[in-house]
Amino acid sequence: MFESILLRVSVEEATQRLDLFLSQKLEQFSRSALQRWIESGHVTIEGERRKANYQVKEGEQILVVPPAPVPVELVPEPIVLHIVYEDDVLVVVDKPSGMVVHPGAGNRQGTLANALLHHFQAISHSGSIRPGIVHRLDKATSGLIVVAKNDQAHEFVANQFKARQVEKRYLALVHGRLKRKEGTVDVALGRDPRARTRMSTRGRRSRRALTKYAVIRTYPDFSYVQVFPHTGRTHQIRVHFQHLGHPVVGDQTYGKKAAQRLKDPDQTEAIRKLGRHFLHAAYLAFLHPETKKRVSFELPLPKELAEFLSALG
Repeated sequence: MFESILLRVSVEEATQRLDLFLSQKLEQFSRSALQRWIESGHVTIEGERRKANYQVKEGEQILVVPPAPVPVELVPEPIVLHIVYEDDVLVVVDKPSGMVVHPGAGNRQGTLANALLHHFQAISHSGSIRPGIVHRLDKATSGLIVVAKNDQAHEFVANQFKARQVEKRYLALVHGRLKRKEGTVDVALGRDPRARTRMSTRGRRSRRALTKYAVIRTYPDFSYVQVFPHTGRTHQIRVHFQHLGHPVVGDQTYGKKAAQRLKDPDQTEAIRKLGRHFLHAAYLAFLHPETKKRVSFELPLPKELAEFLSALG
C-alpha cells in the first residue's frame, strides 16, 4: 500500500482545479486515477471531501490516501510461444507484435507472462507479475526477449541491462529520407505532461536517452534503418525518430500524421492494414549467467514486415 501524502497549496498554485493540482504534484499517478480517488473520498481538503473541479486555495492542506492496489493474479495460459533458445537457466523468446509483456490495466490476460507460467515450471519470480522477464518491449514491437529461469540468472542479466552492457539492435522503417547515413540522437526523455501514456523530449523529470542509427536502404518516402539504443527508456526509439521528423511507420502514437501526409493513398492504406508499427528487436548479445561467455541471438523480420518492405520495391 502507498503511504499517505500531505500537500500544501502555495500562492502560485492557488485557484487551480483540484485534479490538475494533484496531477502536477503527483506525477507517478495518472490524472484519471486521481479523479477516481477524489470521487471515492481518498482525497480530502482540511478534512472535507471536494469535487475534482474544486479550486484550491492558498494555504489549504490536502491529504491524499491512495487506495490499496488491486492484486493481480497471474494465471498460466496455453499460449503458443516461439522459443529461439533455451538452456537450464535462460530462455530467449520471439515476442510477436500485439502481445503485451506482462499484465497491467486493461491487459489482465493473454500476456507473455501468462504464457511463460504455462510453458515453464522453472521460472524466476523476481516480480510477481513479471516471472523471469528481464526487460520488455512495447506491445506492437516484435522481437527478442530474455527470460530467466532462476533469480540468480535474472539478477545477472538484469544488471547487464542496467549497466548498458547488452548489445541491442533493432530494425525500423521510418517516414522520409534521412539526410545522414549514420547519426546519433542524444536527447533526454520524460513523461509528456499532457498525456501520461506518451513520452516526450520536453517531458518532466527527463532522463538522458541515447540512440544511434545507420541507414540500410532508402526509398522515395521511407528509410530502412538499423537502430542501436544505448539507453533503454520507454518508447525511446519511437520518440527519438519523431524528434528527428522521421517517425516510425505505423506508429499510431507518434507517427499518425506522417502517414496521413503521404502522397500515395495506396501506401497510406498499406500502413493501415499493417496494423502495427515497423519496429523489430532483431539482435541481442550479453554474457551468459553461468558460462560468463558472450552469447548472441538474431531474428529476421517477421513475415508481415518483410512483405511490407518487399512491396516498396
